[in-house]
Amino acid sequence: MIRFSILLTRIAAMALLGSVVLLAGCSLGGTKEGVSTDSMRTQFDATIKAYKDGQFLVDGAVLSALDTGSHFAYLKDQGKLPKTVLLERSDDSKIRKQHLQYMARMQDDYKFTVYFDDDGTLKRINPIETEARPLQETHAPVQMNEHQRGKDATGKDFDPNPQP
Repeated sequence: MIRFSILLTRIAAMALLGSVVLLAGCSLGGTKEGVSTDSMRTQFDATIKAYKDGQFLVDGAVLSALDTGSHFAYLKDQGKLPKTVLLERSDDSKIRKQHLQYMARMQDDYKFTVYFDDDGTLKRINPIETEARPLQETHAPVQMNEHQRGKDATGKDFDPNPQP
C-alpha cells in the first residue's frame, strides 16, 4: 500500500512538472501581433468615427462630444447601451488625442469598452492613461452685440420686463 501511494505521488509530480514545462514553452516568446481592424470590425456593438474639432460621426450625423455623450445616455435609458465601441478615423479627420480623451470620459461614465484604430491595429482606451476630459460643446455660445440688446427681430425696441 505504501509503494502504491509513493508511485502515485511521483506520477502526479511528473504530470505537474510536465504541465508547467508545457505552459512555459507555450508562453515563451508569445507576444501577439496587433489584431487587424478590418477582421474585427463586425465584432463591435457600435462604430463611431472621429471628425474635425473633437466632433464625432455617429450614424452619419456630426455630433459634438456633449451630444455624443447624450446619445449614449439615451441608449442607456432605452436599455440598448453598447458593450464595445470602435472609434475609427473618418475621411475628413484622423483620431486625435482630444477624441481619445472624450471617449475615455464616456467609457468612464457609461461603463462600455472603447477600442480605437491605430494604423490598422486595435488598441483599447485606458481612461487613466488617456486623462479623460469633461465633455463640452465644440463652439462657444454666441454673444449678442451691444447695439442689438433690447431689440426684437424686426429691430424695434423691446422691453423684456413690461410694466402693467
